[in-house]
Amino acid sequence: MKKIIFSCFICLISSAIWADVRLPHLFGDHMVLQRDRPIPVWGWAAPKEKITVQFNRQTKTARADKTGKWSLKLDNETAGGPYILTISGKNTLQLNDVYVGEVWICSGQSNMEMPIAGWGKIDNYQAEVAAADFPMIRHIEVPHTVSSAPQEDISPASWEVCSPATAEKFTAAGYFFARELFRHLKIPVGLIHTSWGGTMIETWISREAFENSDEFKAMIADMPVLDLDSLQKVKEAAMRKKIEARQGSLNAADAGIWMDDNMDDTQWAQMQLPGLWDTKEYPGLDGVVWFRTRITVPAADAGKPATLSLAMIDDKDITYVNGTKVGSTSGYNIPRNYTIPTGILKAGENSIAVRVEDTGGGGGIYGEGQNLSLTIGNNKMTLAGMWRYRIETVTGTGVLVGPNSYPTLLFNAMLNPLIPYAMRGVIWYQGESNAGRARQYAKAFPLMINDWRNRWNEGDFPFYFVQLATFNAGNGDSKKGSTWAELRESQARTLSLPNTGMIVTTDIGDPADIHPKNKQDVGKRLAAIALHNVYGESNEYSGPMYASMTTESNKVRISFTHTGSGLMVKDKYGYIKGFEIADADRTFHHAKAVIDGNTVVVYADDVTSPVAVRYGWSDDAGEDNLFNREGFPAAPFRTDDWPGITEKTKYMISR
Repeated sequence: MKKIIFSCFICLISSAIWADVRLPHLFGDHMVLQRDRPIPVWGWAAPKEKITVQFNRQTKTARADKTGKWSLKLDNETAGGPYILTISGKNTLQLNDVYVGEVWICSGQSNMEMPIAGWGKIDNYQAEVAAADFPMIRHIEVPHTVSSAPQEDISPASWEVCSPATAEKFTAAGYFFARELFRHLKIPVGLIHTSWGGTMIETWISREAFENSDEFKAMIADMPVLDLDSLQKVKEAAMRKKIEARQGSLNAADAGIWMDDNMDDTQWAQMQLPGLWDTKEYPGLDGVVWFRTRITVPAADAGKPATLSLAMIDDKDITYVNGTKVGSTSGYNIPRNYTIPTGILKAGENSIAVRVEDTGGGGGIYGEGQNLSLTIGNNKMTLAGMWRYRIETVTGTGVLVGPNSYPTLLFNAMLNPLIPYAMRGVIWYQGESNAGRARQYAKAFPLMINDWRNRWNEGDFPFYFVQLATFNAGNGDSKKGSTWAELRESQARTLSLPNTGMIVTTDIGDPADIHPKNKQDVGKRLAAIALHNVYGESNEYSGPMYASMTTESNKVRISFTHTGSGLMVKDKYGYIKGFEIADADRTFHHAKAVIDGNTVVVYADDVTSPVAVRYGWSDDAGEDNLFNREGFPAAPFRTDDWPGITEKTKYMISR
C-alpha cells in the first residue's frame, strides 16, 4: 500500500510540474532542423491542453494526451533561416536563431568523443580552433547518463554556434565531417553528438532488439530488471567496505598534509605504477587518490632544475615535490611533464606526491613505464615501480554503475530520447572496446544499426562508420592472431546492410596511441561517402575493397572494387607492404606484391601452392601502403575463413 500511495503522490507532483508547456532539452536556441522532410516537434503540457506551434509560415496544432505528452509534424522546409520556433499553450516558449539544413548524429566511444582541443588536442588544434568560424555549423552534446529504462529526455544541454570560442569542445571527427559538408553544400549543418569513451556496442542497443536476436536472446533473458539507484548504493557500500578493510577509515581529515615532504606514509598500501587502479585494486572507483614515492638525488644534482614526467593521468592531478606544488593538469591522455624549479630538490631522499581525481571511467597514473621518470640534466631516473597510495574520497557521483555495467544503458539514456528528431543519418566511431569479441561484433553491429533504423521508422537512413585505425593493441598478427584485424573484418561485413559506408583509417592511426590525432581526414573521408551517396556528387569515396582472388600457378591475383582512377603504392621504391600468403598448412609468409592494372599479383618463394592471401591482418597495419590514386587506402582483408582467436568469445551479463 505504501508503494501505491508513493506512486500516486509522484504522479500528482509530476502533473503539477508538467503543467507548463515544455520541450525536450534537444530543442533550443541555435538548433538545426532537417530540411526536405517532415519535422517532428514534441513535448509535454497539462493533460488535454491545446498546443500551437508556429515556424516560418507554418502553424500546426496538437492536443496533449492524458499523460501530458503531445507531438506534431511540421511540413517539409528547404534550407534556410534564421527562424523563430514558437510553442504556445498556457505559456509560450520561443526558440531563436533556428536554421533548417542537414542534421547528423555523431556517436560511438572516445574517438568520436575526442574534442578538437581539451584532452583531444588533435593535429594543429590551435590553428583549427582559431579558424573555426562557421556560424552555420551547430553542435549539441548529449550529457553522459545511464538508465535501466528508455528515457524520454536527455539531461540539460544546449546548441552551440561554431566559433573559435566554442569549437574546441566539439567532436573533432564530427566537426571536420560537418565542415566538409558545409564547404560543398553551403547550407547549415547540425551535429547531435552522443558518445561515451570506452563504451561497448552492447550498451547502445535496446532490450527489444536483443530479445529478437538469436545471438543475444539468451543473454538478455539473464539480465535482471535493474534499479540503478539501489544498485549504485550497494556497489558504493561494497567499495567503501573494501577500502576500509585495506586502509582503515575513509576519514580524510588529515589529507591537507598528504603532500608534505615529512609526511609519514609508511602505513599506506602500495600499488605498481604506471597502471590504472581500475585494472588493479579498485575497478569502478571514482574519487580522489593520493600517490607518494621517494627518490634519492645525488648531492651533485641538489638544487638543480629538473623535469618530472608522470606518463599520463586520468583525469586530473595536482603534483608536489618536497611539499611544493610543481604542476597540475586536467584531462586524460595528456602527457604530464612538469618543470621542477631551482632550489626544490635536495641531496638524498626527495618526496613526490600526486593527488589524482577521477570523475568517470578508468583512473590513475598510466602509460609506458619509461615515461614515469625524474630527469636532472642528462641523468634520467625511473619512477616506475611500487608507489604508496591512500584514497581520500569516493565521490558520491562516481559511476560505479557505468555504461558498460549492463547492456542497453546508453540506448535508454542517450539515444532513445533523440527519437524521433528528424535527421539525415549517423556517423559512428566505435569498436575498440569490442575487439576481444570481434567475431560476435559482426552480429552486434548490424543489430544496432537495424535497431536504430526501426526506432526512427524513417527507412534505411545513411549509417557511415570508421573502421578501426592502426594501434598496437597486443602485437597481433596472422601468426598469433589479431583481435583488431578481426574487428575490422566484422566492421567490413556490416557493409552488407543497405545504405552503409565505411572509411579505412589504418594509414592515419598511431601504433602508440589509441586516440590518433588526425581527425581531419576522418571527417573528410566520412564526408566523401555522404557527398557521393546522399548529395549526388560523382567523387570516389572509398579505397580499394577486396572483390575476388584467382590462383595462377604459384601466384594469386587479387581483384578490387573502388580502384578509382587506378591502384598505386605509397613507397618511393614501389614496394607494396602488408600482403601475406599461405598454402594448405595455414602458415602465412610475407609476400611480394605487384600492381597489374586494377589487380595485385601476390606470391612468396616459400609458398608453391597458395590457397589464401591476407592484407593488413594485424593490430598495427600502419605500414600497409596500397591506395587508389584518389588517396584512399585499401581496406584490410583476408580470403580465407579459418577460425580466428575471438571465435568463441561472447558477451555475458556481469553480476
